Amino acid sequence: MTANEREDEGVGTAAGKEAGGRAELLVSALLAVLGAVVVVDAATMGTAATAAGPIGPQAVPYGVGGGLLVCALVHAIDVLRGGRGEAEGGEDIDLTAPLDWRAVLLVIAFFLANAVLIEPLGWVISGALLFWGIAYALGSRTWLRDAVVSVVLSVGSFYAFAFGLGITLPPGVLEGIL
Repeated sequence: MTANEREDEGVGTAAGKEAGGRAELLVSALLAVLGAVVVVDAATMGTAATAAGPIGPQAVPYGVGGGLLVCALVHAIDVLRGGRGEAEGGEDIDLTAPLDWRAVLLVIAFFLANAVLIEPLGWVISGALLFWGIAYALGSRTWLRDAVVSVVLSVGSFYAFAFGLGITLPPGVLEGIL
């Protein structure tokens, strides 16, 4: 894209820079809100949770929340001083193409279906449906291969959680089989 094409689209003009500044300040504000939520949540942890040792479980949330607040502040200062991110120049992405709402809605639908089905059907079945559905939503049309890969991923992650982390995912209808 040439400089003239960027100016035609509002990038590089005063209006484009002003709009970009507002959007970038919004990112700073969202980072600050997220950081504040994490810090407040850490501060309101029960006393039983903080009695684990000299550092306790509050240290990590305080660190993450504080880091988010510092990033928000530094980013806001940079934006207010005129700093701007570069326009994306994706290699094989058409930045002028509209958003594929069908794919977005299908991904959301498969995540919601997983949330509803994970208890009654279990992780292996709901996870396989989730993996297969996401592949379908993102454009894969090799249904049989996707189904096989989805089952392998869901069974593999079930056992990785069980043996590797000691976390039992819901077995659902396959209880006693897995």
